[in-house]
Amino acid sequence: MSKKARIGGACLNQIPMDWDNNLSNIIGAIEQAKKEKIDILCLPELCITGYGCEDMFLSSWVSQKAQKKLLELVPHTQGIAATIGLPITYNHHHFNTTCFIANGEIKGFYVKQKLANDGVHYEPRWFTPWVPGEVLDFEIGGKTYPFGHITVSHENLKIGFEICEDAWREDRPGCHAVNKEVDLILNPSASHFAFGKSDFRENLVIRSSEQLDCVYVYTNLLGNESGRMIYDGDIIIAQKGELKGKNTRLSFKDFKTLSCEVNFAQRAETEINIRPDAADRLEEFSKAAPLALFDYMRKARSKGFVLSLSGGADSSSIAVLVAQSIKLGLDELGHAELSRKLGINVAANDSYKEVVNKVFYTAYQGTKNSSEDTLNSAKTLAESLGANFYHWTIDDEVAQYTGSIENVLGRKLSWDTDDIALQNIQARARSPIIWMLANIKNCLLLSTSNRSEGDVGYATMDGDTSGSISPIAAVDKNFILKWLVYAEKELGYAGLSQVNSLSPTAELRPQDQHQTDEEDLMPYSVLVDIEEKAIREKKSPTEVYDRLKGKWPDHVLLKQWITKFFRLWSINQWKRERIAPSFHLDDFNVDPRTWCRFPILSSGFKEELEELEKLE
Repeated sequence: MSKKARIGGACLNQIPMDWDNNLSNIIGAIEQAKKEKIDILCLPELCITGYGCEDMFLSSWVSQKAQKKLLELVPHTQGIAATIGLPITYNHHHFNTTCFIANGEIKGFYVKQKLANDGVHYEPRWFTPWVPGEVLDFEIGGKTYPFGHITVSHENLKIGFEICEDAWREDRPGCHAVNKEVDLILNPSASHFAFGKSDFRENLVIRSSEQLDCVYVYTNLLGNESGRMIYDGDIIIAQKGELKGKNTRLSFKDFKTLSCEVNFAQRAETEINIRPDAADRLEEFSKAAPLALFDYMRKARSKGFVLSLSGGADSSSIAVLVAQSIKLGLDELGHAELSRKLGINVAANDSYKEVVNKVFYTAYQGTKNSSEDTLNSAKTLAESLGANFYHWTIDDEVAQYTGSIENVLGRKLSWDTDDIALQNIQARARSPIIWMLANIKNCLLLSTSNRSEGDVGYATMDGDTSGSISPIAAVDKNFILKWLVYAEKELGYAGLSQVNSLSPTAELRPQDQHQTDEEDLMPYSVLVDIEEKAIREKKSPTEVYDRLKGKWPDHVLLKQWITKFFRLWSINQWKRERIAPSFHLDDFNVDPRTWCRFPILSSGFKEELEELEKLE
């Protein structure tokens, strides 16, 4: 028999332990694959349960229920072969497995060997790695099947498997003797989104197909599955060192398929199916963050979003992301499907701005320290997006709080002696009423902190950090400023023109003090450089100085900036612990719950900063 077959993958938008949603997507993808005449279909890692079940993977009932759901899916594989991922508890250990099923019959279970344990990953907490080359018997549905490091024969093809992290290690399962002379390796994955990571995956798949001398198929999850992680829905197919298939990522659909007609004997005759995709970080952000917001809203069963819109860069970027989520969703899904997914009434002729108006509420909460510039900036942007816009002042609330503490202390507060307190009370006074609006509208409140502010604690806890979710907490301020210009010029959000003309400012001090963020902190470009060396590369203060003194020639000022960064970083860990859940967007972040852990109490780098001060 000639070795020809249509090989494909399907990315799925799953929800942890949402059995109806997950099975519906799996069945839908399988049926779509049959219509496309796909012979072998690779579905993502742990697609029955969802990847993000966290400690629920330690509950035996979850894997038991997943096995029951697997048996329900088996009949749907008549006329096709597919991998279906699920957790299995076996001999008192929990394993991450994929089941290969062909024509309504289970052929065996491959078990993941290399468990991800860095960055956002914590797989060894839940799963046991499988022993390379070992195969045991496993009983399910009254029958026994091979379980472990398996290969299977199907339609004149020898098929091997790797699951996600398996492929990222040098001692990978694909290089083991059991995979010798395989024709096809299927890799069901759950690999979180980060800027530029798709290019790395593509190169990995191409290299894998060359190194293992086979056709290699990689399939990822899709969407915001469980809150923080975004999955871009990569489907990549390569043959012996050549890219043959790649899909358009970051879809708003429940599932997407992609396939190639593969000639295993003649690589040149294999079909090429490469779709257009996001080209750079700015374009990726314009798709990934809106998809994450869209999924978060519908999966949280919320009626929309509320945002305290200051007219500045951070809140304005979030406002545009919300509008972009509706615009992209409407473009791809259409009115009826968007209405079904979001649970709102969308008329067939509604524009995206009219839909935005049904789910998005903004408010400018001014004080005597606020400017007409930021008010006009916020109002113009909200109206241009179709968002509801409210305007009120909080001076009376601030005066009441201030008067109460002045009566207790027996003195007047002043900017000379009480600067931080007088700034913070304004931010905190805004919180109760915007929360009240969110409660009334049954919406999610969006927090506006970015990563640069998280680094140095330049945010008021229980003030501007208040919120259900913090969409931009994983990206730095410099990136936000660049993206806002891109959104205005390339995405057509003309309402950003005034936002992009303003210097970032908290507007918490009196206007005659001309407060700006960079005067309070340091230039954002410097802050990002220090963060890169100090946090991502984990360098000491003196090491950071040695690496940056050529780029920033004012050595005295550079040492002051480095000292300020490390001091503010060390005393503000408690704030980072309390920032609302954020999306993982960059290849690192400062969220201690998913990436960067630091003690709440520490030396504050006392000795290290003294060493820095002595350097020339």
